Amino acid sequence: MFLSVFEIFKIGIGPSSSHTMGPMTAATRFLDLLKRHVVTGEEGAPAKIRVTLHGSLAFTGKGHATDRAVALGLLGFLPATIDPTVAEQQLAELAVGKGLHHPGLPSLAFDPAYDIVFDLGPPLPLHANGMIFAALDKAGAPVLSETYYSIGGGFIATEEEIRRKEQARKEVAAAVEAGASPAAAIASQVAYPYPFASAEAMLEMAAASGLSIAEMKRANELSARPVGELEAGLDQIWTVMNDCISRGLEHQGELPGGLHVRRRAHAILKQLTNEKGRNLAQPHVSSDWLSVYAMAVNEENAAGGKVVTAPTNGAAGVVPAVIRYYLDHCIGAQVSRLPEFLLTAAAIGGLIKHNASISGAEAGCQGEVGSAASMAAAGLCAVLGGTPAQVENAAEIALEHHLGMTCDPVAGLVQVPCIERNGIGAIKAVAAASLALRGDGSHFMPLDNCIEAMRQTGEEMSQKFKETSLGGLAVNLPEC
Repeated sequence: MFLSVFEIFKIGIGPSSSHTMGPMTAATRFLDLLKRHVVTGEEGAPAKIRVTLHGSLAFTGKGHATDRAVALGLLGFLPATIDPTVAEQQLAELAVGKGLHHPGLPSLAFDPAYDIVFDLGPPLPLHANGMIFAALDKAGAPVLSETYYSIGGGFIATEEEIRRKEQARKEVAAAVEAGASPAAAIASQVAYPYPFASAEAMLEMAAASGLSIAEMKRANELSARPVGELEAGLDQIWTVMNDCISRGLEHQGELPGGLHVRRRAHAILKQLTNEKGRNLAQPHVSSDWLSVYAMAVNEENAAGGKVVTAPTNGAAGVVPAVIRYYLDHCIGAQVSRLPEFLLTAAAIGGLIKHNASISGAEAGCQGEVGSAASMAAAGLCAVLGGTPAQVENAAEIALEHHLGMTCDPVAGLVQVPCIERNGIGAIKAVAAASLALRGDGSHFMPLDNCIEAMRQTGEEMSQKFKETSLGGLAVNLPEC
C-alpha cells in the first residue's frame, strides 16, 4: 500500500473534495476515455453527454456545487490548475451555446441544466458518491458509459479499481492469517522500501530500520520521484495552506449559499491581537488561536477558494491550523521541520484511507475531521520530538475521540457545522499530541483497532447522517 503525500494533500478548490474536486476530475477522465474511443474507431459516434449523480452527490450536490464542478471538468478544467476567471467565462459560454468542443472529439451537445441529473433514489452499490457519465449518439442511444465513485479527498475510482483494491486487501489479510507478519504480507505485493499498510507494520518497520515515520515515508516518496521534486512539492503544499489561512483571516462578509453565514475569522483575529497587545489573554487563548486558523481555511473553502485537501476539503482547516500553531506558538519551532510534519501526517492519513475511509458520505464526519485530527496530532507529536510509538499513540487518541461523529451539513453547504468543527478538531489534535508526549508510547487501544472501529461505525451509521443532509443538524433548524 502506498499513497503519496501528494495524494493525501492535493491542491484544489472548495467547497468539497468529494463533491467538487472528485466530480471535476471524473469528468476529465471521461473525456480522455471518450477520446480513446473515438481514436480507436469503436462503433458509435458520440453526439451528446449526460451525467447522472447518485447518493450523497445527488442529495447535497447543489450545495456542494457538484453540477458546476461536472461542467467545469467537461470543459477540461482540473482542480489544481483551474483559472477562476477563464472558468467563469467558459461556463457562461456553455450556458448559452450548450455544447462542448475539444480537439479529438466531435462537437458534443451538453446543457448542464438538463444533462446533469440528480437521482434521489438509492445510491450505487460500491460507494455513496456515485456518478455515471454517458456519451449518446444522435438518436440518444448509448455509445460509451463509465461509472465513477468519488471516494473522499478528491480520489476517484471506477468499479474495477475498487474491486481490485478490495482483492489486494483480502490477499494481505489471508497472508497474515496464515502466519505472515503484516510487514511481510504487504511487502510481497508492492515494491516500495517501507510498504506499511497498518500501524502495526509501520511500527515494526520503524523498529527494524531505526527510522522515524517521516523518514520511512520520505524513502517511499523518493522511490517515485527525485528529491528536488519532493521538497518543492512539500514547500508548495505548505505555501498554499498558509496563504489560505492568510486570505481567510483578511476576508470579511457573508458566505455564499443562502444561509447568510458571516465570516468570523477576521473579527476573532482582531480580538486576539488586541488582547495580546494589552496582556488580557486568558490561559486558554491558545485554543482560540487554533480555532481561528482552522476557521479561516474553512471559510475560504466554503467560498470556493483555493485549498489543500487535508485529507478532504471539509476537514481542510485542521492540519494547517496545527502547523501554524506550531510555528507561531510552540517553543523551539523550526520551519525546517514542516516536511517532517507533512510526511508523518500523510502516513497516518494513508493508513486511515486504506483501512477505513476519509469520506463523509461513507463514514460520516469521523472520516473527515476525525482523520484530519489524527493526522495533525501525529505530525505535531513528531516535530515536538515524539518517537514512532508516541506518534502512533497521538494519532489514535485524536481519532478515538471523534468516533461516531456524523456528517450533517445544513442545506448541503460546507458551513454549519463544518467551519467550527475544524477548529475543535485542531484543539483535539494538539491535546492528543500533548497527552502522547507525556507517555512512553505504550497504550491500550492500538491505532489499527481504532481505525477498524471507525470503519465499522461508518458502515452501521444511518445514511441520514452521512452527508445527505437528511438528519441531525441539517433538519433541526431554528424556526423563522
